[in-house]
Amino acid sequence: MADIRIILAAAGLGRRYQAAGGAGNKLEQTIEGAPLFVKALDNALASGLPVQVVTRPEYVNLHAFCQGRQVPVTKVDSTGLGQSIAAGVAASRDADGWLILLADMPAVPSAIIRQVADALSCHDAARPRVKGKPGHPVGFGAKAREGLLALAGDDGAKALLATFKPHFIECNDSGVATDIDLPFR
Repeated sequence: MADIRIILAAAGLGRRYQAAGGAGNKLEQTIEGAPLFVKALDNALASGLPVQVVTRPEYVNLHAFCQGRQVPVTKVDSTGLGQSIAAGVAASRDADGWLILLADMPAVPSAIIRQVADALSCHDAARPRVKGKPGHPVGFGAKAREGLLALAGDDGAKALLATFKPHFIECNDSGVATDIDLPFR
């Protein structure tokens, strides 16, 4: 069985959230009784796949959430999603593939996460799609390792999707395409 790892990207600064009047760390805001980050982390863990969290050194509350769940953390002063992805892949370099999951997406079902991972057994890249809109997680197989390690900037792995055309998994769950960028009202 392939060793597919989830890279849970939680190193952003929440600029859109702050600009819209949000206070504190967006990922610590409560949604449905739990911090946003915890919802995303627990969904990732429910998939049964190993999770590697990438977050900032100063996000100590996120570190504590991970420690309580025995999830490894890579700390990086990230300048963008690309650098966060590269750091997560470097921390799990020996894996057969990676799923890029954003920590501000608390409603991605664990079953969809698992479907994307399973698709990597016969595709170099995979991702869910709902009503024509691409979603997360975005999965990459081992052939993308060097490209993932070279990522920088804030476009994440978009450039790699030109080389590794994703296999789309059609679904009806809008959680795969819904991120939380604004304060809860």
